[in-house]
Amino acid sequence: MTETTTATETTTKTGFIPSLRLLDATMIVAGSMIGSGIFIVTADIARNVGSAWWIVMVWLITGFMTIVAAVSYGELSGMFPKAGGQYTYLRESYNPLTGFLYGWSFFAVIQTGTIAAVGVAFAKYAGYFWPALNMTSENILFSVGSVSIYPAQIIAIAIILLLTWINSRGVENGKLIQTTFTVSKLIAMFGLLAFGFLLAKHSFWHENFAGGWNAAQDLGEKNTQGVLVPTGWKSIGGVALIGAIAAAMTGSLFSSVAWEGVTFIAGEIKNPKRNIGLSLALGTFIVTLIYIGMNLMYLNVLPLNEIAFPQEDRIAVAAASKLFSTAGPIVIAILIMVSTFGCNNGLILAGARVYYTMANDGVFFKKAGQLNRFHVPQWALWAQAIMASVLCLSGRYGDLLDMVSFVVVIFYILTIIGIFILRKKMPNAERPYKAFGYPVLPIIYIILGLTFCGFLLYMKPLYAVLGLVIALIGIPIYYVAISNKSK
Repeated sequence: MTETTTATETTTKTGFIPSLRLLDATMIVAGSMIGSGIFIVTADIARNVGSAWWIVMVWLITGFMTIVAAVSYGELSGMFPKAGGQYTYLRESYNPLTGFLYGWSFFAVIQTGTIAAVGVAFAKYAGYFWPALNMTSENILFSVGSVSIYPAQIIAIAIILLLTWINSRGVENGKLIQTTFTVSKLIAMFGLLAFGFLLAKHSFWHENFAGGWNAAQDLGEKNTQGVLVPTGWKSIGGVALIGAIAAAMTGSLFSSVAWEGVTFIAGEIKNPKRNIGLSLALGTFIVTLIYIGMNLMYLNVLPLNEIAFPQEDRIAVAAASKLFSTAGPIVIAILIMVSTFGCNNGLILAGARVYYTMANDGVFFKKAGQLNRFHVPQWALWAQAIMASVLCLSGRYGDLLDMVSFVVVIFYILTIIGIFILRKKMPNAERPYKAFGYPVLPIIYIILGLTFCGFLLYMKPLYAVLGLVIALIGIPIYYVAISNKSK
C-alpha cells in the first residue's frame, strides 16, 4: 500500500508522461545540433587555418570532443534520469549555486541566444524567396538608436512563437515535428553529399590537399560595399596556429552544441536509463559523420579561396551552385529552412524543462514549475520564447555565438569533471552506463576544452569575458532567489 501511494504521489508531482522512444530521443539530439552552422562556418575556419588538412582536423577535433562529452553524459543521465539534465548534474556534483549559474546562463544567453540566432537564420534564407526578408538597408522597418529592426527579425520571432505554441500543446506535437524535420534534413544532406562527389564538374580535391599541413591565415577585410575580401595568405605555425585553431573552432563547436538537450527531457523518455545514453551516442555520431562528410564535399567542389571567401560566408550555396547551377541557392535555402525549423523545435521543446526543474528547486519563477493540462511546462515555454524574442531584436548574433561557445564549453568541462567528483561522492550509485574511456578520454576532453577557452579568451577577450560576466551575474540573483524561497 505504501509503495502504491508513493508511486502515485511521484507521478502527480512530476506530471510528465514518458512517451518518447529511442528514435525520438536520437532525432532530438541530431535535430537540435544541425541548424545553419554547417552551411556557413567552414568559411571562417578556412580563413583561420588556410589548409584543407587543417579544416578537416578542426572538424575531427570538434567531433571527438562532442562524442566524448556525449558518452560521458551517458553516465550522468543513467544516475539522474529525470528532467533538468545538465542543471541537475552540476547541482549534484558541486552545489546548488553551480547548478543555478548554469541554469541562469542557459536562460540568459545559451539556449535563448541560440534559439534567436537559429530563428533569424531561418528568416534570412527565406529571403531567397521573399526579398523583403533580406537584411539590407532598404528593408529596415525602423531604428532605435544603433539597433535596426528588419522584417526577418519579426519572422524569426513569429517562428519562435509558433513553435512555442505547438510545444505547449503537448510533447507529442513537438515529437512529430522533430522526427519529421530531422529525418527530412538527414536524407537531404546525405543526398547533397552524394551529389557533391558524383556531379562535380571539376574536382578540386588534389589541388586543395596538395598544400599538406602548411597552415596560413587570411581573415580578410571589408571593402567600401561591406563585402569581405581577401588580403593575402600569411603562413602561421606554433602558438599562432594553436590560436587560429581555437578561433576556428568557435564556429564548429557552436554547430555541435545542443546535443545535451535530450537530458533535459528525461522525464518524458521511455526507459531513460538506457535510451538517453544511447541517443546521445547515436545522435552525436551521426551528426559528426555528416559534418565531416559535408566538409569533404566542399573541398571536392570548391577551390580553397572560394571556400574561405564565399558571398556572405554561404559556402553551401557556393557548392550547390557549382552542382545545380541556378537552382543551387534554392536547394540550399530550402534545406536550411527545414534544418533551422527542426533545430529550433528541438531547442524550444527541451529548454523549458530546465526552468521547470529550477522552479521546483525554488530558484526560478514559481509558475515555471507548473505543468498545464497537456503535461508540459507551458509558462516556462513562453518565458523562454519572450527572452529569445528580445535577443532576436538585438541584431548581435555573431557576438552571441562567441559568448555562447565560451560559456557552453566551460559548463561542459565542469560537468565532465563532475563525473570524477560523483564517483567519489556516490561510489555505490547505480550507473547503467559508465563514461567510455574513463578516465583517459574525459581528461583529454578537459584539456582540449581548457585550451580552447584559454585561446578564445586571448583571441576574442571581449565576448569571452562578456559571456563569463553574464554567468557570474547569476551569483547575486541566486542569493536573492534563496532569500525569497526562505521567506
